Amino acid sequence: MTTLTRGTTLDQVLEGLMRRYQERVPDVARIIAAMVAQGLITAPEAIENDHIAFRTMGVPQLGIASLERIFLHYGYQRRDRYHFATKRLDAHWYTPPREDLPRIFISELRVADLSPEAQRIITSYTDEVAFDPVDTLDLDDAGQVDDFLHCGLWRLPTWADYSRLAEESEYAAWVIYNRYYLNHFTITIQNLPPGYRTIATFNAFLEAHGFKLNDAGGKIKTSPDGKLIQSSTIAEMIDLPFADGDIHRISGSYVEFAERRPLDQFSHLPEDQLRREHRREGFEAGNADKIFESTYRKQTERRD
Repeated sequence: MTTLTRGTTLDQVLEGLMRRYQERVPDVARIIAAMVAQGLITAPEAIENDHIAFRTMGVPQLGIASLERIFLHYGYQRRDRYHFATKRLDAHWYTPPREDLPRIFISELRVADLSPEAQRIITSYTDEVAFDPVDTLDLDDAGQVDDFLHCGLWRLPTWADYSRLAEESEYAAWVIYNRYYLNHFTITIQNLPPGYRTIATFNAFLEAHGFKLNDAGGKIKTSPDGKLIQSSTIAEMIDLPFADGDIHRISGSYVEFAERRPLDQFSHLPEDQLRREHRREGFEAGNADKIFESTYRKQTERRD
């Protein structure tokens, strides 16, 4: 079992998630190194994590209803629900019990909306999970929860099954292989030094250092109210084994960036007086719809 000893149980679970995520996403270390070298931050700990995100399969024993139980136990509170019609996804976001912790965004695939063949492939794997696995967890044991969030859940997929799912839903293909691995974490932009605290200026910084950005819907995704602005890298490509013994290069996870502008009633406040509660909260379906595509082939082909 993973050994986690520092902070609260929730702190330990989040630490485990971030540690393994960074191991699989070298862009994280490269971006942090560039930020330190440019003087944007003094150390990695200075980064404010806006939110982290998970992808799930919407089947009875899994999906949002199962995974959210872990974080609700730690004091997170469920907020708005979002629907993504063309991608056949639903999602919720969750506020943390402390302001220094990230928000959480959990999405799920509406499996029943896929073709009978795709449903059959998915349930051939997810049916290996006979009941809600969170029922068996001691949620006060951080090591146990950390292990669960990084376990296989179901058998390794075949390349044929992965490829068939990708034809119909690249989200489905991503989850059938990656399961609950952290999909992304998000660097908060508005608290960086002047000259870097907007998505536009930070994107320029990233591209100057050679990072490829998701351009689905444009590199900058902006909510209709203009107060939530987001961008993201293109997912890392990873050589991974499949059940038939072959190695294939598929998309892993990525890094997101978020700028939250002040609400109108607080726009008069000086920058040094603006706190989290003064800024735009929540998410925007139109932004998220395009951010999802950070793992999609049309984007990852640009990376290679």
